Amino acid sequence: MLTLVRIRLELFAIEAQEEKERIAGVLLWAVFAALLAGFGLLMLLVLITVALWDSYRLLALGASTIVLLAAAGFAVAKLRGLLAGPSTLFQSSITELREDADALRRRPGP
Repeated sequence: MLTLVRIRLELFAIEAQEEKERIAGVLLWAVFAALLAGFGLLMLLVLITVALWDSYRLLALGASTIVLLAAAGFAVAKLRGLLAGPSTLFQSSITELREDADALRRRPGP
């Protein structure tokens, strides 16, 4: 019984480490992608504003502001959706513990 508990705790530890590494990688690449996309969008809006500077300066600046605010709203909505989803952390460990408990309940007494 003690060996079974030790094995399950090791499985928990391995899953926690894997999840930590996955989250770190996802966050790193998400920040990198967001920075590059933000700089790209900002440069596009500066290009449009400079191109329209003589005739439609305020319209270009207003449209740029609306585009950036809409993109920020979309990002916030997407983030809320991701945070509302269920976590799969320790899912296989919990399944294994349930199977162990069921097996112990079915085991005939001494």
